[in-house]
Amino acid sequence: MRGTTVLPGRPCAAPRDGEPPVHRLELRLPDQVPFAAGGFDAMGPMSRADYPHRHTFYEIVHVVEGTGAHVIDAERYDVRPAQLGVILPGQVHWWEGVRGLEGSLVLFTPEFLVDGPDDLGLLRRLGERPWVDLDGAAHERTSLLMGELAEEYRSGADGFAGVLRSLLHVLLVRAARVPGGRVVAPSQGLAGDFLRIVAEAGGGGVSVRECAGRLGVTPGYLNEVVRGATGRTPAALLREARVREAQRLLVATSLSVRQVAARVGFDDPAYFCRFFRREVGASPGGFRKHHERPVPSIEADAPPA
Repeated sequence: MRGTTVLPGRPCAAPRDGEPPVHRLELRLPDQVPFAAGGFDAMGPMSRADYPHRHTFYEIVHVVEGTGAHVIDAERYDVRPAQLGVILPGQVHWWEGVRGLEGSLVLFTPEFLVDGPDDLGLLRRLGERPWVDLDGAAHERTSLLMGELAEEYRSGADGFAGVLRSLLHVLLVRAARVPGGRVVAPSQGLAGDFLRIVAEAGGGGVSVRECAGRLGVTPGYLNEVVRGATGRTPAALLREARVREAQRLLVATSLSVRQVAARVGFDDPAYFCRFFRREVGASPGGFRKHHERPVPSIEADAPPA
């Protein structure tokens, strides 16, 4: 089915051994538009996947009916419609114990926003509060926008990709206005380039010096610019990225602590354990035990991606 997440049995981006499956977004042909919009049924069975997995694309979900929970990384969010969720590329998520789940989704790759750095900044900030309750007015506005996006996507009329980008921008701005969040001037220029490197590296253990070298500036200048734009140092942002990735792997895989340490750039598992405890307040093993859940291991018997 074109323009949906990969259906069972279809190839998907190959994960590293022991990591969650990685789902890609099929392109709409012949237009090659990396975007899809519609209800859960239109998007296919993967839209309600109940096992840990990642995406190479962004997902915005508007839940209008149902019960259960949605898990994003290590956080569990109860389904209490009406709600709006944002899943970023690389995050591990799944639906848990859901019944009667209904709503609509918008799926798109980072490349779809190639001309919209403001949108990338908004998405990064929305990802910091990925699950929000909508009041009646916000729910109605969101429903109208999601409906327009799905209709425009289905029509494929001349210029529809530009219309989709414009409607998507409106959706992101309005989502940022939901109580509990605010529209913040997004980081652009050098700070924005650094944040994109952090997002691409995930928990890969890239250093501030390496980032500065890739960007053609000194570490000191990078620190000054990033701190001025985000209020945090590059080193702090890189630590947060490594911690998030370690938490994802501990919760959603059966990799050993030693293997998780290696995946996030630590040669010494003992040092990784000290780092993790300092940042999180718990050992890797304690964090994993606290988030244990009754789902099968993804290594040997994972559902097809």
